Amino acid sequence: MEYYDFFLYATAASLFFGRLFFPHPAQGTLLALSSLGVAYVARPFGAVLWGHLGDRFGRKKIMIAILLTMGIATFLVGCIPSYATIGPAAPVILVLLRVLQGLSAGGEQAGSALLAFEHAPEGKRAFYTSWTHSGTQFGNFLASVVFLPLTAFLPDDAMLAWGWRIPFWLSALVIAFTFVLRRRLAEPETYQELKQEGPVTKVPLVEVLRGHWRAVLRVAVAGLCLAPTPLVYVFGLSYATTGIGLSRSPMLGLIAGASLTLIATQPLFAMLSDRMGRKPVFVTGAVGCAALTPVWLHAVHTGNWTLIYLAGFAIMGVFFAMQSGVVLATFLEMFPTHIRFTGMAVSFMLGVVGTGFLPAIAQSFVQNDPNNWPPVAWLFVAIILAAGVAVLTGPENHRVPTGELGLTRARRTVPTTGDAATPEVSGLNSAP
Repeated sequence: MEYYDFFLYATAASLFFGRLFFPHPAQGTLLALSSLGVAYVARPFGAVLWGHLGDRFGRKKIMIAILLTMGIATFLVGCIPSYATIGPAAPVILVLLRVLQGLSAGGEQAGSALLAFEHAPEGKRAFYTSWTHSGTQFGNFLASVVFLPLTAFLPDDAMLAWGWRIPFWLSALVIAFTFVLRRRLAEPETYQELKQEGPVTKVPLVEVLRGHWRAVLRVAVAGLCLAPTPLVYVFGLSYATTGIGLSRSPMLGLIAGASLTLIATQPLFAMLSDRMGRKPVFVTGAVGCAALTPVWLHAVHTGNWTLIYLAGFAIMGVFFAMQSGVVLATFLEMFPTHIRFTGMAVSFMLGVVGTGFLPAIAQSFVQNDPNNWPPVAWLFVAIILAAGVAVLTGPENHRVPTGELGLTRARRTVPTTGDAATPEVSGLNSAP
C-alpha cells in the first residue's frame, strides 16, 4: 500500500510538477521526470541499510520503520510551497523528500516479498510473493484514480494551486491502515530458526558481494524487466498529454485499468510458474512486452485510442504480469536465508536504478520533436530483452525446498517425483 505514496509522486510529476517547482517552462517536464530518478539512485543505499538491519535484527521491525519513512516523506511533499512562493528552495525540498522515498522503497519491495516468501508453503512461493506486486499495483491504481475526479471537476488553475496536494495528504490514511496490518505480522519461521541456531551474519553485504556476486549481477540485469512500468505509467502519460496533447483522463483511466488487471493476472501467472518453472513464464512475458512496445508508442503518437488501450492492456495486464508475477520469487530463490534480505534488496535495487531514469531519457528524445519516438521504443525493447536473457540463462530453483535454497550441491536435494530426490547445483554458484 505504501507504493501508493511512491507512484503518487510519479503521477504528479508527469502532470503538474514541471510547472510548479521548476522555473523553466520549456524544460519543466524534463526536470520533473528527472527528479523521479533521484529516488532510484537512493534505493540501493536504502537496500543496503534496510537489508543489513533486516538480516541482523528481524524482518518485522524494519518493515514498520520503512513504512513510516515513506509515509512522512509523502505527506510532506503535499506541504511544499511552489517555486513562485519560496524560489529555489521548493525544488530542493522536493528532491530531498524524494530521496527519503527512495531510501524507503529500497527496502520495501524486497522486505515485503521476503515476508511472503518465507511464510509460503512449499510449491507456492511465487503465488505468495506475487501478491506483493499486486499490492504495488493496487497502490499505483489508487495513485492514478485519486487524480481522476480532481482533474475532471477542478479547473487547471485550482489543480495547480491546491488540488494536487490532496492525494499526498490522503496518504496519511493509507499509511495508518498499513501500519496496523504490519504490526500484526509475525517473524517468518525460517528466520526464527536461523536465529536459534546461532548468531546471524554481522555484515551481510560483505558475504553477498564476496560469495554471491554472480546472483547479484544476474538479478541486477533481470530487474530491468520493470521497464514497462515507467514506459506506460510515467513517460507514456507525460508524452501523451504534454507532447501529443491527448486528454489526461483517458490516460489515467488506462493506468488505473491496467493496474487493476495486473492485480488479478499476476497471481495466475505466478501459480503457473509454481507448476512449470519460472523461466518459461518470465521469458514469454519479456518477448511479448518487447514486441508490443513499438506498437503502443505508435498508437500514442497517432492518437489511436483503440490501439492505445488494446496494446496497453496487453503489455501490462498480460505480458508484464508474466514477468512481475514471478520475478520476486525468482530473485529470492537465489539467496540463502541469512543474507536473503540484503542479497535481494541490493541486487534488485541496482537493476531498478536503471529503470528510474528511463522516463527522463525517453523524454529527452521527444523533448523537441514529438515525432522522434522510435528510438524510445528500441531503447525499451533492448532493456526488456536483456532482462529476459538474464533469467533464461540462470538457474531454475522453483522445486528447491525453501530451507535448502543457497546450499551447496552436497547439502541440497530437490524433489522430483514421489519421494525421490536429486541433487541440484545452487543458483548462487551457477555461472551467469
